[in-house]
Amino acid sequence: MSIGENRYVSLTTFTKDGRKKQCPVWIVGLKEGEVGFTTELASWKAKRILKTPSVELVASNSRGEPLDGENVVRGTANLVFGNEFQNIQKKVKKKYGIQFTLIVGFGRLSRFIRRKENKSCGVVIKVAN
Repeated sequence: MSIGENRYVSLTTFTKDGRKKQCPVWIVGLKEGEVGFTTELASWKAKRILKTPSVELVASNSRGEPLDGENVVRGTANLVFGNEFQNIQKKVKKKYGIQFTLIVGFGRLSRFIRRKENKSCGVVIKVAN
């Protein structure tokens, strides 16, 4: 099974000083050798990817705990916007259905209550062979 076929993966990004930071993400397959997910531009994972694009992925449960026997996949990530972001978002919506709708709705409500606008982006990861 390719990494993009998993329901959840643990994404590892790296700080400027090389420390690992992990979090669970929803993942979708894109074109050959690429996977992607969406996030907020202001998220720590997006900020770390801008500084250090090397990432690691491993199949996980919804809390980001790696599944037994799964291999770590390394890759290079970059943030995307516009049509590329829309393409990833459509694929995430199709794969995760009502979960996606609820999370996006909750995020919009939260931003409205806090009167805070935040821009979303896509993350494309080229998986190393």
